Amino acid sequence: MGTRHLVWDWNGTLLDDLTVVVAASNAAFVHGGGEPIDADRHRREYRRPLVDFYSAVLGRPLAPGEFDALEDVFYRSYRAQLLSCGLAADAVEAINSWEGTQSLLSMYHHDRLIPEVTRHGLVERLLRIDGRRDVADLPKEGLLRSHLASLELAGPDVVLIGDSVDDARAAVAVGAACVLYAGGFTHPEVLAATGHPVAHTLVEAVSLAG
Repeated sequence: MGTRHLVWDWNGTLLDDLTVVVAASNAAFVHGGGEPIDADRHRREYRRPLVDFYSAVLGRPLAPGEFDALEDVFYRSYRAQLLSCGLAADAVEAINSWEGTQSLLSMYHHDRLIPEVTRHGLVERLLRIDGRRDVADLPKEGLLRSHLASLELAGPDVVLIGDSVDDARAAVAVGAACVLYAGGFTHPEVLAATGHPVAHTLVEAVSLAG
């Protein structure tokens, strides 16, 4: 197999948490004086940095300090519902179908990510698991660079499977390949516009990655 290492995204990719994310986002939007949105609109407008996503849905720039307040509302709602989330239907099958090494990189907070990956029984299958270790609303690129450096891997030796435009941009920035998963936070039409291959199942994503 030409590509020897696979980097998985977590939220919206291996973890099937779109319903919970939409509900938590709506809690934040209502807190900010906006209206709830449905999953289709969420998937069409979702973007990073998240401050741009909140601003787009609320239809106005955020006031100083407001983003942190909205994020607090989001995470309180998200964590209250998290135990209802399972893995994507074919996540384990997809992981088992990859012949090379694998790791996981998430924008979810690292200290909360590890227990969740452990709860779903995936820790032993992954060489490394990294989440966000600071509170900055930054793109994934910097985290991916650090993740690969820790694994002593170069971008061209890697393929990333994720569900967002930010995943695609991060992969391009380090010279990695990318397959985008249409079952997560971003609408398939938005993903297709990036020019990267789009898969409708995780098993298909692994096949494309290979």
